[in-house]
Amino acid sequence: MSIWYKAAGWGTVFAILALVVTLLKQIIAFIGFLTFAIKILVVLAFVALFVGVGFMVFRSWNANRQSKN
Repeated sequence: MSIWYKAAGWGTVFAILALVVTLLKQIIAFIGFLTFAIKILVVLAFVALFVGVGFMVFRSWNANRQSKN
């Protein structure tokens, strides 16, 4: 056995393992949050696109109606 292992003992090994597991769980949660934020941005971009197209159609329809009068 290594001298570091004898000095550290099982408690330190388990503590490091628990820290690694906790870090991985936090990284997975952060990636989940980022994907959720990206999904929300994509949805908002499509909503803005539809609103913009609807606004352009309304202005065109309004301008055509006024030019006939």
